[in-house]
Amino acid sequence: MKPAYPIGKLKTASIPYLAILALPLIGCSSAEPAFEYVRLPGTEVGTGANLPFTSAIKVNSGSLVFLSGTTGAPTPHSHPHVPAEFDHLDFGAAAQTERVMESLATMVEAAGGQLTDIVHVTRFVRNVDANQDAINEVMNRYWGPNHRPTSTTIEIVRLATDPRFMLEVEAIAVIPN
Repeated sequence: MKPAYPIGKLKTASIPYLAILALPLIGCSSAEPAFEYVRLPGTEVGTGANLPFTSAIKVNSGSLVFLSGTTGAPTPHSHPHVPAEFDHLDFGAAAQTERVMESLATMVEAAGGQLTDIVHVTRFVRNVDANQDAINEVMNRYWGPNHRPTSTTIEIVRLATDPRFMLEVEAIAVIPN
C-alpha cells in the first residue's frame, strides 16, 4: 500500500496540523505541573497502600528523557563485559538496587532533572519472589514518601552484564521546562 504522503512530499496544508500535534511534546509555559498522578481508589498517599508505583501519570508539559537500562555495575565498565571487574561488588538485592538508583539519579540529573521527575520504570528482575521486597524497600526510600512512578516488573532468567546481577531498570523522566 502506498502512503498518502510520501516522505519528503508532505502537503503544506498539513503543516499546521502537525504543529498542533507537536504542542504537547514541546510543552507550554503555565503554572501547571509537568505531570500529575492518576491514582485509583485505595492507592492514594496516606491510605496505607505501600505500593512502589502509581497506576498512571498524565504528562502536561516538559521534556521527555529516556534513560537506558542500568544495573548495579560500575559506570563505565568494559564491553564486552569482564566479570572480574564486578568481583568486589555486593550482589545482595538491596545493595544492587542502591547502585541502580544512584545511577538513575546521575543520569536524570545530567539531563537537568531529579529522581522525582522519573514517571515510569521498567524493572527486569531475576527471581522476583526472593528479591522484590528488598528492591521495593530501597526504591521507595529513594523516591521519597510522595512520589511513585508508574512501573512494570518483568521476571527474567539472566541479565547480559553478568549472571550475578539480579536487577536492571530503564526509565522515562519528564523534566519541567
